[in-house]
Amino acid sequence: MGLATGSSSRPELAAALHRLRSTLARARAELELAEAGSETPFKERLLGDLSEALQLLGQVEAAALSIVPVLVLDDDERLGELMARGLRRLGFDAESARRLRALKPREVVVLDLGLTASLTAADHVTLRSARPVVVTGSADPHSRAIAEDLGATDYLIKPVELDDLAAAISRRTAATAS
Repeated sequence: MGLATGSSSRPELAAALHRLRSTLARARAELELAEAGSETPFKERLLGDLSEALQLLGQVEAAALSIVPVLVLDDDERLGELMARGLRRLGFDAESARRLRALKPREVVVLDLGLTASLTAADHVTLRSARPVVVTGSADPHSRAIAEDLGATDYLIKPVELDDLAAAISRRTAATAS
């Protein structure tokens, strides 16, 4: 269900594969130098290279398999993590946070309106361009107006059924692809 129907960008996939190959080659060279006894690899550098390789591999997987990245923003840490965990079981690359961070390409934001009071002006701009899926415990007109102001693609009332949330994310992804 977390897989998009559109095809991934070949240049994006090629660039990510190239960066992954370079990072792994750099890590291999560090280990070969250490094995030859000519130089001791810096543990931090090697760990950094491996971390970068894993991150790049995730990008390659996402591009190749059209896995949808999702950022769940919720003021209730436990509920946010439960939503993210459920979305991961459905095939989404979901993570939970209490604060907005830099978004990944094509990342869908699931936003609890309870966080809007703590958002900066820059956060509002980022969310408007991200066109989030809003989840909230409020069905009042003021909450709906906030969601509309943020350009929300869906407005779901808590408690949200996971299938309904997944369908809203898929609609949001399809709207971006067209």
